[in-house]
Amino acid sequence: MYRRVAFALAATLITTVPLHAQTTPPAWIARSNADSQILLDEIVRFSPESASQLGVAGYDDKVADLRPGADERSRAALVAAKTKLQALLATEKDVNVRQDLQILIKAADEQIEGIDLNDKYMLPYNDVGQLIFNGEFGLLKDDVAATRRPSALKRLQCYVGKAPGCTPITELAKAQTTAKLGDKALLGPYKGEVEQKLADTRRYADGIRQLFAKYKLDNADGKAALDALDAQLKAYDGWVRSTVLPRARTDFRLPEPLYAYNLRQVGIDIPPQELMKQAQLEYVELRGMLQVLAPTVAKAQGIDATDYRDVMKALKKQQLGKDQVVPWYHEVLGRIEQIIRRERIVTLPQRKMQMRLASEAEAAQIPAPHMDPPPFVNNHGEQGTFVLTMGNPGKDGEKSQAYDDFTFKAAAWTLTAHEGRPGHELQFAAMVERGVSLARSLFAFNSVNVEGWALYAEAETLPYEPPAGQFVALQYRLMRAARAWLDPMLNLGLITPERAHDILVHDVGLSEALARQEIDRYTFDSPGQATAYFYGYMRLQQLRLDTELALGPKFDRMAFNDFVIGQGLLPPEQLAEAVRTQFVPARQKP
Repeated sequence: MYRRVAFALAATLITTVPLHAQTTPPAWIARSNADSQILLDEIVRFSPESASQLGVAGYDDKVADLRPGADERSRAALVAAKTKLQALLATEKDVNVRQDLQILIKAADEQIEGIDLNDKYMLPYNDVGQLIFNGEFGLLKDDVAATRRPSALKRLQCYVGKAPGCTPITELAKAQTTAKLGDKALLGPYKGEVEQKLADTRRYADGIRQLFAKYKLDNADGKAALDALDAQLKAYDGWVRSTVLPRARTDFRLPEPLYAYNLRQVGIDIPPQELMKQAQLEYVELRGMLQVLAPTVAKAQGIDATDYRDVMKALKKQQLGKDQVVPWYHEVLGRIEQIIRRERIVTLPQRKMQMRLASEAEAAQIPAPHMDPPPFVNNHGEQGTFVLTMGNPGKDGEKSQAYDDFTFKAAAWTLTAHEGRPGHELQFAAMVERGVSLARSLFAFNSVNVEGWALYAEAETLPYEPPAGQFVALQYRLMRAARAWLDPMLNLGLITPERAHDILVHDVGLSEALARQEIDRYTFDSPGQATAYFYGYMRLQQLRLDTELALGPKFDRMAFNDFVIGQGLLPPEQLAEAVRTQFVPARQKP
């Protein structure tokens, strides 16, 4: 199951821009993309929902392969693809194509390793409600071509077994779990994770109904499929409660090899103990910087407080209403773009950036601000969208708590810099507009690469923001540093969730809702992933300093930043090599 989750995560974070602005890419990229197609074809065959999100034609009415032996078939397909790629590498002369082939082979190896580790340690379990919502939402968006939307009904009919050759996906998911229930050596899912997924099922089902109504797919066939979905999800959840929950584990920690694999997958290439030491030092330094800045912010905002924690609480009282959030973020975006142009930070595109509020179903799926991507392949002008969220949906019977972390005025500065410009939106735009290969934009993807740039983007605009914006930017960096030692400490059994929660609320200054979501993230939603922000940022800042030292007065920030995002999502070592061998020599020329 990890294979599909890992690829879907990459797809949700990859975005693009209209192709009319694209420059002519070097000739080697076409050859590299042909190589990438070998691996891409094998992956999307087992995960058509990801294919639809990426824009790969021919998969919109198809659904994930959960039939018996799916992992074995997928593994064999990956091994075959890897063999073909290795043969190409043996004869390839072009240095760029060789580098991309190495990226593709590494990606195949990691997918294979993930399948093997999960088969060895974990009882299969699927969150079917989320899987179906993802598949439908990928087709039912305003910027998806209207001609593709009818496939959402065909896909739903396949999910519920009302299309030729399709078995209800709930039955296939049950069969996957049942086939291995007798193996007592396999670990069941974490109990808290199962309970959260059960609580979210109704939101996903309601979200699909709302999408079908919005796009006029709720005709007789649509209603029949929706009714079947409701009944099947209800039955599946009942089966999960009676069969899966008794096998659920109360200890969230993964087997050590699986957690180590997670860290490698997101791009961490140092031992977790070393990561924790670096992050803890940064955490202490940032806490001191917040305390130094607190009186200045308090004076500017008329706040009667001196401790940074109390200043943060006071800033959070400046909450925006639901109808004020998007306009305010647009206003802040305009001011950030002025800063970027004036300070020559990075080259901006001419088009406007899109943003909107998340639906409740989206918030259940991704309970934090994020980039919602258009197709990455065969893009016809679709843009990515910065999606804001108002809260973290609670479990049934539990009052849902709204975040106050993203909807107060000062927070808009650093969030816009991170998710929008000059962060993710601009980073991904450069991949398509400047002709980055599929290997570097899709298969090289990991969180260290992508989140490192976004955190670096925050730092680039921070000096020019108002004091309150700077204060929140430092608080968010404090949170990223905290993640990099709390996540491994939790997963290595060095701290309790309760203590980690107290640190996030009382020292970092997060709301109860966001602190809860953070703990869920470290323990079962995505163990290891949250460490990547801090590590990616540190690696990029180290590369920036090395480059400044090498070039001296010839260093140009805008040229450096443009070069970095023009490389796509190269891992830190390969990016550093490109800077050393290409950027630095070019700038040293008279």
